[in-house]
Amino acid sequence: MLQSFASKITKPVLSKSFQCRRISRFGVENPNMSQAVVHNGIVYISGQVDNTSADVKAQTENVLKKVDALLEEAGTDKTKLLTASIWLKDIGRDFQDMNSVWYNWLDASNKPVRATVEANMASPSLLVEIQVSAAVE
Repeated sequence: MLQSFASKITKPVLSKSFQCRRISRFGVENPNMSQAVVHNGIVYISGQVDNTSADVKAQTENVLKKVDALLEEAGTDKTKLLTASIWLKDIGRDFQDMNSVWYNWLDASNKPVRATVEANMASPSLLVEIQVSAAVE
């Protein structure tokens, strides 16, 4: 009986409901990354930045417009956000202003988990970068 049990556990067990879904990529013009990837019902959006404005409020507004557009292209919206990661160049100076824009943009009934940290940015003009994931139904 022990030998029979051992032979069962060494064989891979696959659920009949297991399906490998396709991967869809959006915004692939950049040779380094996709702007968004959809897999298994989740869209992962790359970090979005804006260098057309000099202050964090305007940059955050512009970044969130990009996020909205990418979510729409993937077939979802901000009401289905799962995660958000936010990087600020100067968290002491810019957190309150960024957070006020975020708060006004966010669907208060569908808040994601979120982390916000201070980080050196890829360019001196960048003050904020936001990356999100969301469910796609």
